[in-house]
Amino acid sequence: MGKKELRSHFKQKRLSMTPEQKQHMDKQITELFLNSKEYKTCETLLCFVSTDIEVSTREILERSFGEKNVLCPRCEGNSSNGIMFFYKVNSFDELTSGKMGILEPSPKSPKVTSFENALCVLPGLSFDKNGYRLGFGGGYYDRFLVGFNGIKAGVCYESCVCDELEHNSYDIKADMLFTDKTIYRFSE
Repeated sequence: MGKKELRSHFKQKRLSMTPEQKQHMDKQITELFLNSKEYKTCETLLCFVSTDIEVSTREILERSFGEKNVLCPRCEGNSSNGIMFFYKVNSFDELTSGKMGILEPSPKSPKVTSFENALCVLPGLSFDKNGYRLGFGGGYYDRFLVGFNGIKAGVCYESCVCDELEHNSYDIKADMLFTDKTIYRFSE
């Protein structure tokens, strides 16, 4: 299957989950994430604000406000050449509805371009067992990660993890992946 078919497949797989199943798996992923040494020792957390089809990041963000330097993404420009910037956020009240109804920081929030002792949470429809991800197709994370030198941590349902995804030279793999069953750690 090509990327378009795979995206459709994994979206359908997620949409077929009952709300109870999704909530249970989200809780498992959140607990593994919040109890990991990588989370506990990072000072800065870069984290997307989840939509209904994604692994929920709500509790991760709620627990991090006040404890970590929390940065959330804002996508600017169109998907073929758009750029994603991260802004300091202290609560959900500082987020507004942006592109496609996704909650994002206001452009008036402080933009951050230096990421010391940082952990970046990566969304994905699927990840493979080598750390490569199948995103939603905008390319924003691929472009952002080129200049990011912190830890890259994916979050995904175990049922959406596959052995190997097609990837290109510009794809940057995750350092680790949190699922509802386990933590994968990838090394070169």
